[in-house]
Amino acid sequence: QVTLVESGGGFVQPGDSLRLLCVASGTIFNIDTMGWFRQAPGKQRELVATIRRRGRPTLSDSVKGRFTISRDNSANTVDLQMKKLKPGDTAVYYCHANATYARGTKFEDGDFWGQGTQVTVSS
Repeated sequence: QVTLVESGGGFVQPGDSLRLLCVASGTIFNIDTMGWFRQAPGKQRELVATIRRRGRPTLSDSVKGRFTISRDNSANTVDLQMKKLKPGDTAVYYCHANATYARGTKFEDGDFWGQGTQVTVSS
């Protein structure tokens, strides 16, 4: 199995910056896509940014120019640098990974989620 642990959330004022970090661990063979989603109260979970093992990142229009996603394939980590935060960015942020992992004597593919980290932007 694969476990994702997020860190770095918090309470900030509009215009501030935050960095979220996600660390993947377990019987990992390969992680294809890693990324971040968020869910605000009363709303559906939405894509923030994703990045493939080898490829350009994809960011939602709402965060382009403010957020940057990057990953360290050797360390199985992905981080999200968030700048110029707005109240509309307030949400629980979830790390996601699509990974191939060892299960017994076999390899399987799966989608995994972290437990989420709260980001609150308010004056």
